[in-house]
Amino acid sequence: MKIAYFTHSLLSCWNHGNAHFLRGVLSELQRRGHETLALEARDNWSLSNLVADHGVAGLDAMTEAYPELRTRCYGPGTRAADLTDGADLVIVHEWNDPGLVADIGRLRKRGAAFTLLFHDTHHRAVSDPKAIRAFDLSGYDGVLAFGEALSEVYRRWGWGDRVWTWHEAADTRIFHPPAKGETDRDGLVWIGNWGDGERTAELETYLFRPAREAGLPLDLYGVRYPDRALDMLRRYGVRYHGWAPNAKVPAIFAGALATVHVPRHYYATRLPGIPTIRMFEALACGIPLASAPWTDSEGLFRTGTDYLAARSGTEMSRHLRDIAHDSGLRASLAAHGLETIRSRHSCAHRVGQLLDIVDGIAAPLPARSIA
Repeated sequence: MKIAYFTHSLLSCWNHGNAHFLRGVLSELQRRGHETLALEARDNWSLSNLVADHGVAGLDAMTEAYPELRTRCYGPGTRAADLTDGADLVIVHEWNDPGLVADIGRLRKRGAAFTLLFHDTHHRAVSDPKAIRAFDLSGYDGVLAFGEALSEVYRRWGWGDRVWTWHEAADTRIFHPPAKGETDRDGLVWIGNWGDGERTAELETYLFRPAREAGLPLDLYGVRYPDRALDMLRRYGVRYHGWAPNAKVPAIFAGALATVHVPRHYYATRLPGIPTIRMFEALACGIPLASAPWTDSEGLFRTGTDYLAARSGTEMSRHLRDIAHDSGLRASLAAHGLETIRSRHSCAHRVGQLLDIVDGIAAPLPARSIA
């Protein structure tokens, strides 16, 4: 099967977490004998920022980890028909131009032979629903939503049984424990972007202050930290390292005692059951993890077994002290979290689910719109 995936960027993971999952999925599809192509707009926002910060060398980690993946960068005016020519399956991520999304849908309505799916991995359906409902999805065969709470939104919009919950996952070919087992570990690490103020209070309450109270040095990697955020990091003695290529994250995790899951506000409140992809990736690397308040409404993990859940900053400080001083607890959390990822949450699991979905789409949908 020839598969075309329209993404904001495959090449760049600079403030673009969906690239993590996409790389793993496309790589797994290719290992199963399918032909994949990622399509991204030339000079897109993520790629432009990566090159501006790190030059073209910023792409090296991705191309070294995934030499098998192919990307086509298209310019303004490129026809959707040319981009999808020969494809059997087309998936369009929600971080794409609405005009392009509509053009691809029109090809499908006019008889294009490919199966067409829309992939939503953001909270805009609840935080800015007009932006999502502005997409013309009337030609699409269905929607892939990265959590059941998000799937429910699309069902309310009329998609019925043509929306599927398709969680993110860890690429276990890249994300795994160190080959030599337990290594020298020290302190706490957190890898994430500041974003748009969606978890400022949560980071202070569940990460910066507890790390200091537990006496653990904290190393932080990420981008888009404004001056006020950097001031906060300095006040708490956080060592800030800037952007880290996602393919290098397992090595970073391997040097720390633990990490923390801090979901953005909308995923902790309006869209429960959707963890950040870092939670999948951290557990896949066998690093003990404690989480800020988050409702695992779909039972993705075993709370208290795969990770520790904190209901307050005080409880998070206690969890971090326990992890730091109890090697048995660290070993248990690492082993159980890894077990859950390997049994349920790898990119290979998600590819199997995707192929089942595509096989189950028997006929084109009648025209519909979520507008």
